[in-house]
Amino acid sequence: MARIYTGNYDIISLRNGYHGASPYALGVTAISAYKPGVANGFGCHTFNPFSVSSGSCEAKDRYIEQLKDTLNTSTAKRIAGFIAEPIMGVGGVIQYPKGFLKEAYELVRERGGLCIADEVQTGFGRTGSHYWGFQTHEVTPDIVTMAKGIGNGFPMAAVVTTEEISTCFNRALHFNTFGGSPIACAVGSAVLDVIDEDGLQDNCRTVGSHFLQELSKLRDKFEIVGDVRGKGLMIGVELVTDKKTWRPLPAEELNIIWEYCRENGVLVGKGGLYSNIFRIKPPMCIRKEDADFAVAVLEAAITKYLDGAAR
Repeated sequence: MARIYTGNYDIISLRNGYHGASPYALGVTAISAYKPGVANGFGCHTFNPFSVSSGSCEAKDRYIEQLKDTLNTSTAKRIAGFIAEPIMGVGGVIQYPKGFLKEAYELVRERGGLCIADEVQTGFGRTGSHYWGFQTHEVTPDIVTMAKGIGNGFPMAAVVTTEEISTCFNRALHFNTFGGSPIACAVGSAVLDVIDEDGLQDNCRTVGSHFLQELSKLRDKFEIVGDVRGKGLMIGVELVTDKKTWRPLPAEELNIIWEYCRENGVLVGKGGLYSNIFRIKPPMCIRKEDADFAVAVLEAAITKYLDGAAR
C-alpha cells in the first residue's frame, strides 16, 4: 500500500525487528531465524539502532545518525515507508530512547515515505498507559497494522489507514478471501467491548507495574538476570552469563530454566537475537496473585538451574 500510494519503492525497518514471515514481510523482518533462504522482500533495508547503549543520554542522536546513514547510502532519494513496532516484541522487548521514533517519522516523511506502526503486540491497551503503543511516542502513523489481540484467539487481523491512502488500491482489483468476515467482525467488536467494560487497559497498567517491580527483585538477587524491562503487561527478562561481560546466556542453558517454568505451570515466550530473553506477555486479565505466582516459579527455576550449574 505504501509503495502504491507514494509511487516509491524502498522500505526501511529496524534490525532485530519482527513483522511476520510472508514473502513481503520477511524483507522487513530482520532476524535470521525466520529467513528460509528464498527470495523475499526486495527493496527492503534495515538499520541497527541498538549498537549503542540505550542508557546513554546520546542514544537518540546516535540512533538517528544511523537512520540518516541508511537513507544516504542504501535507499533512493524518495522512499515508500518505514515500519517499526512501538516496542520491539520478538526482538526482546526493546524500548527506544525518548524522541527517537518522532524524529525518525519526520525524516521518513521528508523523503516522501509513509510511517507504519506495527501494533500486533503493543496494541489494545497492553502497555497500560495508552491504547496504542505509538501514542507513547507522541506520533501519528499513516498506517497501523494489528492482529491477534483484536480477536482474543480468533484468527483476525486488520489494517487501519486514511481514506486517501486506502483508495490507492483502486488501481487494481484487490481482495482477501476472509476479508470482512461477519463472524470475525462480530468477534472483534465483542473483544473491544470487553477491553473497555472490564478495564483491561488499566489492569495492564497496575498489574504490569507490580509484575515489573517484583521481577526487578530477581535482577537484584541473581547475577544472571541482566535486565528487566517493559511497559504494562509486555515484559522482557534478559538472562546473561554475568553482569560484567553481559554475554547472553546460551539458549540451551536458558531452555533449562524455561522448561522448569513450563513444568510448573508458567508459560513464557523467548526472544532476542540470541534467544536469551524471556518475553512475558500474559493475558490482559491476570491479577497480582497470578504475577506473584509467575515470579515465584521463575525464581525457583533460576535457583534450581544455578544449583545444578554449581554442581
